[in-house]
Amino acid sequence: METTTPAIQITEAAATRLREVAEKEGVNPAETFLRVAVVEGGCSGLTYDLGWDTVKGESDTELEEHGLRVIMDRKSFLYVEGTTLDFSDGLEGKGFHFHNPQASRTCACGESFSL
Repeated sequence: METTTPAIQITEAAATRLREVAEKEGVNPAETFLRVAVVEGGCSGLTYDLGWDTVKGESDTELEEHGLRVIMDRKSFLYVEGTTLDFSDGLEGKGFHFHNPQASRTCACGESFSL
């Protein structure tokens, strides 16, 4: 049986935090998608966007990580392929962090990137 690596991997720490956020916001992960998107912006040109969505578009890619249903549009899929989404609440910076091996440059705050 052939196994493939998902376009984006979500660490257990990130999944736990996403479930906490969903509960706080009254979102039911069984009925809602986590939308991962790459949008123009930031000092390096592109930035990541996370949000809840109840509609899956025709060209969206869907995957499941740690019980979270994740969707992304075709363009975002290409930008995040191979990326790991992590969450940290340590001294190095609290929040979600994208570790994208495709990024050729990131800004100092780590919020934006370019290819």
